[in-house]
Parts: sequence; C-alpha cells; structure tokens
Amino acid sequence: MVVGDFPIETDTIVIGAGPGGYVAAIRAAQLGQKVTIVEKGNLGGVCLNVGCIPSKALINAGHRYEEAKSSEHMGIKAENVTVDFTKVQEWKESIVKKLTSGVEGLLKGNKVEIVKGEAYFVDANTIRVMDENSAQTYKFKNAIIATGSRPIELPTFKFSDRVIDSTGALNLKEVPKKMVIIGGGVIGVELGTAYANFGTKVVIVEGADEIIPGFEKQMSALVKRNLKKKGVEVHTKAMAKGVEETKDGVKVTFEVKGEEQVVEADYVLVTVGRRPNTDELGLEQVGIEMTERGLIKIDKQCRTSVPNIYAIGDIVEGPALAHKASYEGKIAAEAISGHPSEIDYTAIPAVVFSEPELASVGYTEKQAKDDGIEVIAAKFPFAANGRALSLNATDGFMKLVTRKEDGLVIGAQIAGPNASDMIAELGLAIEAGMTAEDIALTIHAHPTLGEITMEAAEVAIGTPVHIIK
Repeated sequence: MVVGDFPIETDTIVIGAGPGGYVAAIRAAQLGQKVTIVEKGNLGGVCLNVGCIPSKALINAGHRYEEAKSSEHMGIKAENVTVDFTKVQEWKESIVKKLTSGVEGLLKGNKVEIVKGEAYFVDANTIRVMDENSAQTYKFKNAIIATGSRPIELPTFKFSDRVIDSTGALNLKEVPKKMVIIGGGVIGVELGTAYANFGTKVVIVEGADEIIPGFEKQMSALVKRNLKKKGVEVHTKAMAKGVEETKDGVKVTFEVKGEEQVVEADYVLVTVGRRPNTDELGLEQVGIEMTERGLIKIDKQCRTSVPNIYAIGDIVEGPALAHKASYEGKIAAEAISGHPSEIDYTAIPAVVFSEPELASVGYTEKQAKDDGIEVIAAKFPFAANGRALSLNATDGFMKLVTRKEDGLVIGAQIAGPNASDMIAELGLAIEAGMTAEDIALTIHAHPTLGEITMEAAEVAIGTPVHIIK
C-alpha cells in the first residue's frame, strides 16, 4: 500500500545511470538544473558493472598470464605459471567497485538526487518510480531517457546456467576447458581472446563473411590470424542451429558450407547483439515516436517527438558505444539549458580490444570513395616502428585517409598495440580540421607508438622517412 504519495518536483529527471545517464545528470546539474537520476540496478550501468570495464580487466589478466608463459624469446622463463581465477574475479570486482562508488560520489558532489527503482511514464511531465516496497511520483520539466540495452536472446539458445550472455561470461567461477561463442563481433572476439589466453579451447561461430564485420577486412584478418595462433577455431558464414544441455556442459549444433557440426563444450556464450530497453517505460503513454527496431527517434539535440523528453545512448540510432552515450548525454543536458549544442558523429571512434587492437574514426577509404570523395590512403606498418619492435608487437598498421585536394584528415584506421589510445589523436585531427601536413609537422616523442601517426602523415604528403616510398 502506498501512503501519501505526494509528487516530488524536479527540473530534470534522468532515467538510467549508465555512462549516458550519469554524465547527462552531472552536466545538467553543472548548468544549474535541479536533477534527479533513477536507476533500478547499480550505478554505472552495463558499462561499469558487466561490460566495458570488467571485460577489459579480464582481457588484461589474460594477457598477463599468456605473457608469463611465453616470454622465453626475451630470455624470460617462468615455470609452473598458474591462474587463481577466484583471485582474478576478486581483482576485477575491486575495479568495478572503485568506479561505481566514484560515480556515486560524483553525482552526490554535483547535488544530483539518486533514486533507486523502476521508472514508468504517467504523462509527459510525470513518472512513477517503483521498488519492491513503495512507489513515488515525480513531476519534471524535462526528462532524459538513458535506459541502455540488454543482450539479445535467441529462441534456439535460451539463457541458462550453461547458455550464457556476456554478463555470465564475465562472472564464471572457473576457467572453462572449452567454450563455444555464437557471434564473432566485438564482444565475442574480446571475451574469446581473454579466455583463449587463460587456456580455454574457444570455438567462434559467426554468420557474416568475417569476424568483427564492422571493420575493414585487412584489419579483422589480422585478428583472425592471431586467434588461430592461440588455437581458436573460427567459423565464418556459419549458422548456429541449436543447443542441447548435458549433465555438465552443452552440445552446440551449427552449419558451415552445408555441413552440420556438433561441438561439445562447458559453456556456450551468445553474443549476437543487443536489444534497446524501451519496452517497459510506458512510452506509449506519452506518444513518443519509435523506429521499427524499438529505438527512440530523436533530433540533432537528442529531443524526442515529445519536446521536453530526450533520449540518448543504446536506445537511439547509432552504434551502442559507452562514449557515444556520454557524448549524447552532454548534448541533451546542454540543449535543455538552452545551449545550441547538436550531435555530430563525424569523429566518433570505434575500438576493439582484440589482438592486435583495432580502432577506427571518421571515413574509411571505401566509405569516402562511396561518397564520391577523392582520397589518399596512406599506410605505415608497426613493424617499422622502434617502440613496437621493443614491445615485440609488430603486427598491424595505421591507415590515414586524407582528402586528395587539400590533405584534410577525414578518417583513420589502426590495427596494432595501443590502437585504442592512439585513435584519439586522429579524432582530434578530424574535429580540428587538420591536414596531413599539420600532423607531419607536429613533433612526436621518440621512441613511441605515437610516431606512427606522424609517419603515416608523412606518407600521405609524399615524404616518408622510415619506409621506402
């Protein structure tokens, strides 16, 4: 029974405290709004709790173990290297706890009211927040919906103890002897690499022609080659058919080139995409327009068809990336405050923490040509860089895409160590309207991987020093 549910008034209410929601709430508060944020789970959302952060911790731990076992070529030999996976999980969780408590501190420090519970729209200025024991009504001037997404469940692969999603894969109690992964996209490849480094026999089943289909083939081919070196079986153009759970594992059936195969494993991880969390918010109560895929339609300021309600992150069009959600959160908060901020995805980076790492920003060579832009695609290999050689990580290249008429940097792709960090300089170059010559004239410290950016720019302007033209 709800007693005395008097509406609480606030300027802006944010639904969801993931990397989109909590950033939006903080920016709105900084701009003078009275802000309330509603979260049904843990602060930080999927990204901090069961996504970006814990997966990178697991990937790093896997790297450490693999390196400890295989550094003899450097004269470093370790015997009886073991994994205490319970300790690995405890370490991973300690990182998550630090970050989520940090988010709570940031929200409170910016005087954002934090409310636990599920939000449901009553009308365009009212929501009800419910938890197990009570319900409370909130009246607001503006709302930002940032409810994120969840893994897609296949009808033939219903989630269970042995049929797991990415959350399940991040929280296993032991290193599996064998794992089948349905879906060779970013999540499948990242987690597959991590477990392969821990010694798991991994089988990846991908329906597309290549793994990581969002990246250029010459980039994904490097990752595929490295996976195979680790003993990972990669099946592309393959169709997952079904799973049978056994006493202590699974039997997974899939089809490749017309042939049916059955693989036994401890677990099957299903990573075939994510579904927007827009179905239990009462959006129909306020008449918010949706796409056929269940995404919320927004304008350039993240405003929905209802003028005082905004939407950001995985629930709107575009890639499901944490940094995209954070960026949109700032735009929405600023738009509510009357700023002329608008979304511009020109320089939004995409990254895969594979081996080697992949990163891309702006145009690819093909996309530029498809749009009728004449470009120069300048490549520089990691193998010609002193720092890469000293790291024993020479796989890969940087490709700089510049406009032929004036050398303007319009895109870049990197496959190699630290690609995830190196791509930021290229994003800045695109945002700042820099040319290849601007980058080539920028002094880069030696010896660093960052020099590769300068070297690729020199290739673009026709004056390479460390490779023969």
